[in-house]
Amino acid sequence: MLLFLGVVGASLFSIGIKAQSNTYSKFAVPTGTLVPGNYTGPLRPQVHFSPPQGFMNDPNGLFVDANGTWHLYYQYNPTDVVAGNQHWGHATSTDLYHWVNQPIALFPPEERVYVWTGSAVVDANNTSGFFPDQDNGVIAMFTLAHFYENGTGGPQTQNLAYSRDGGYTFEYYDGNPVIDSTSSQFRDPKVLWYEDHWVVAVSYAHEFAIGLWTSPDLKNWTFASNFTRHGLLGTQYECPNLVKMPVRDVNAISIQPGAPLGGSVTEYFIGDFNGTHFTPLDAATRLTDFAKDNYAAQFFSGIPGSQNQVNIGWGSNWQYAQQVPTGNLEGWRSAMTIPRVSYLTEAPRIGIIMVDDLYDISPILDTQLNASTFDSGTIALDYSAVESGALYINVNVTGLNTTQLAADSTVNISFASPASGEILQSGFYFSGDNPFFINRGGIRGFDNTFFTDKFSTADVYVNDSNTELASWSMKAVIDHSIFEVFVDHGMHTGTVVFYPTQPLTTFNLMTSLPEGTRVTAELWSLKSAWEAV
Repeated sequence: MLLFLGVVGASLFSIGIKAQSNTYSKFAVPTGTLVPGNYTGPLRPQVHFSPPQGFMNDPNGLFVDANGTWHLYYQYNPTDVVAGNQHWGHATSTDLYHWVNQPIALFPPEERVYVWTGSAVVDANNTSGFFPDQDNGVIAMFTLAHFYENGTGGPQTQNLAYSRDGGYTFEYYDGNPVIDSTSSQFRDPKVLWYEDHWVVAVSYAHEFAIGLWTSPDLKNWTFASNFTRHGLLGTQYECPNLVKMPVRDVNAISIQPGAPLGGSVTEYFIGDFNGTHFTPLDAATRLTDFAKDNYAAQFFSGIPGSQNQVNIGWGSNWQYAQQVPTGNLEGWRSAMTIPRVSYLTEAPRIGIIMVDDLYDISPILDTQLNASTFDSGTIALDYSAVESGALYINVNVTGLNTTQLAADSTVNISFASPASGEILQSGFYFSGDNPFFINRGGIRGFDNTFFTDKFSTADVYVNDSNTELASWSMKAVIDHSIFEVFVDHGMHTGTVVFYPTQPLTTFNLMTSLPEGTRVTAELWSLKSAWEAV
């Protein structure tokens, strides 16, 4: 995680303090109590996590415990709507949609030292020795970023804090740092268990390397290998995510700045991890998102490598995250993406990719507003009466005769505001280069040089070579100020934030496809996950 802020610096220190201590905070940060928040603003998402107030960026320490409780920690400034004064905020959920805000979990231990990105694991076998009488002890491993008095960055070191109450309160380990450093660009540890030992991936940001270290107990670490200069470099590597998956493994790296569309993006590599080294399958660079607002996604620990994995990302981009209007208008900035389920599959023509599909949305499905079947037609719907203002859209196309395609063979969807004339558009062209697009250029509530308005990706849809009949699908969620699409079951995913001056309240779907094509479209309202807040 890299912050763009004007903070004052720090020197090296020895930690032996409880994380709940607020001794070194210059600000009135709530300790042991909830940060209050108002979730009723017109730009506030209702089915995505966002902080109660202040500024949020990278997801941190994601894990699911033995009771099925999902823990989300995050980079958090509780005292301003820009980055800085970094703590670990905390929320929990039983379904990944209904979140309960918890008290701040980790505080800066010393003046001019901040708690940056990291990860958390359950030490069920007490390898660390911190938990002699329990199997649910939680260990967080994170970067402490030191700053000097002149505002320049000092050493970044890797440190531990442990929790004996399941991840709600932490104490710093008195043997910190567990991986020392003199570098100001060494951060974002992601821990995983491999067979009989712990592994951590740490970013050497300006060296474009991901260092892999091993440990028997999370306290004593031995360097194993580097994964260096692969894929897009941008200007630095951040937030590594090494994760086991069925069939093969994935090594995800976030780059910032220098993404192809500007600012931040996450790339991933498919390959094999043997406990000390990651070997990529090929030289291809694959991206997790074709739009601009999904960064630093982290996989939840606690899910066996034999199962599909689950991740959540930060729904923003460093090019404009600290300027978006929710800060001035509503006192908060940034939301997380909706949860995604990830696995490896073979995409037509492209080959092996990581799917990033919508996680089971049934906990927040409300009322089916429309269900239609046709070949070419239109759906127009006013959803101003939907209490949450959030919708789920599911479109499936089957029996498409590819020999009869025309230049205008398309599926188009849009969301508009009759009050302001603003419009958000998306759709797919079945002929030509097969682009799927998102256009947020018709939304006028935020003007920024780097707020790119149009995005597209090429989708090679499924085509039966024997019958020349093809199929295609998309799912989408729109939620006040964030829009996410999942094309062909998550083979392509796009995430954009947008900030209308008036709420979008009308939906339109229009198709123009060859006769005999079957288009099935469903539109659902979603229940607010924040009704009780």
